[in-house]
Amino acid sequence: MATEGTGRRASVVSMRPRGGALARHGDGGLDPERLATALGWFSLGLGAAGLLAPGTLARAIGLKGAGVSRTVTRAVGLREIATGVGILAERRPVGWMWSRVAGDVMDLALLGAGFAARRVDRGRLAAATAGVLGVTAVDAFCAEQLRGLGRLSVHADADGTLRVRKRVTVNRPPDALYHFWRDFTNHPRFMERVESVQVSDDGRTHWRARGPGGVALEWGAEVTDERPNERIAWRSLVPAPFRHAGVVRFEPAAGGRGTTVTVELEYRPPGGALTAAAAKLIGYAPEQQLQEDLRRFKQLMETGQIAVAGGAR
Repeated sequence: MATEGTGRRASVVSMRPRGGALARHGDGGLDPERLATALGWFSLGLGAAGLLAPGTLARAIGLKGAGVSRTVTRAVGLREIATGVGILAERRPVGWMWSRVAGDVMDLALLGAGFAARRVDRGRLAAATAGVLGVTAVDAFCAEQLRGLGRLSVHADADGTLRVRKRVTVNRPPDALYHFWRDFTNHPRFMERVESVQVSDDGRTHWRARGPGGVALEWGAEVTDERPNERIAWRSLVPAPFRHAGVVRFEPAAGGRGTTVTVELEYRPPGGALTAAAAKLIGYAPEQQLQEDLRRFKQLMETGQIAVAGGAR
């Protein structure tokens, strides 16, 4: 397993049976949390314009003379301000982003009605309508991306390799999370089935864990690439119960709301798809365990303890 040595985003590289690499697989695209923050500030600015200068705003978008009252424009401004505050106040404002989409639809209806009026600037009105359509698309994209951030993503390649991706936001700074994760002896504290991790003088690690039915599992691993306070990449060493590799990234969350921790894991289960399906049925699929372990990691780093049935420890 390796990651790109340059660039801002680390990418997981797939494993070939002979050690070759498939195409790199990375994030790509915009960070939806940062995009939501930008849209939140945009709402505040637009809302302030509607509230403080309703006539100027109506003239700028071509609605001057369309019978749109200052009260209506101010009401739209208040709606934008409330939406902006809601977006900026929440870590993952999915609901508020969909509220922006609903507001965009209302604005489009208002602009559409303006075309029926006689005394309007149809050129400005058309430009404003096109702008709102574009913003509506961005708002809907951002809302959908935010909704998917907490989901567990699983993809199967043609050669049987499974790629898993999970993201969680932790209310701690990146350097604290990086240093805790980098000390691999800490992993049994939040990885439920890992019993111990030993670090050798050459930096390699030896892992002991419990498999299905309490079967003891052991394997070695090594760090293949890292950037302090930003990312750590690793891969298992032969022999291993199953070959796997991964990368964890620590990125400041939008709006100073802690750190976004993203883990990408890829593995090739022994026995192929049939074994993977059976492991999932009994709750031993790596993707299921990754989701649970990241939940425990978040709890441990934010509260110092992990909630379990019957109390916390």
